[in-house]
This record gives sequence, structure tokens and C-alpha cells, in this order.
Amino acid sequence: MSHQQNNPLHGLTLEKILTRLVEHYGWDELYYHINVNCFSNDPSIKSSLKFLRKTQWARDKVEALYVSTFS
Repeated sequence: MSHQQNNPLHGLTLEKILTRLVEHYGWDELYYHINVNCFSNDPSIKSSLKFLRKTQWARDKVEALYVSTFS
């Protein structure tokens, strides 16, 4: 457990991370930071989560943006 205490993403679900980023940036600005179609073409939390759960490189970018924005 001690190795997780310094992890800023510990205890956060991907849905919480994405929701907070959308609230902070909006879909257009999020697409500007992370250029993936699920953020620009009829975006929704549900469709974006489906894509991010299958695409590790995109998930890594979302998590990195979250850490740089809120930490």
C-alpha cells in the first residue's frame, strides 16, 4: 500500500478522471490537448471510456494530462 500513497491517480477511476477533465477543459479543449476522434466526433463520456479502455496509449495521455492539470 505504501507504494500507492504517492500516486496521484490512486483511487480514481478512468470515468472520474475523464469527467473531471471534461468539466475543466470541455470537449474541444480536451481534443486540442489529446488528438483522438472520440473527443471531437459526437463526444460522450460513455463512448470515450469505451475507446480509452481499449487504447492504452490514449489512456496514458489522459492520465498524464490529469496529473499535470490537477497536481
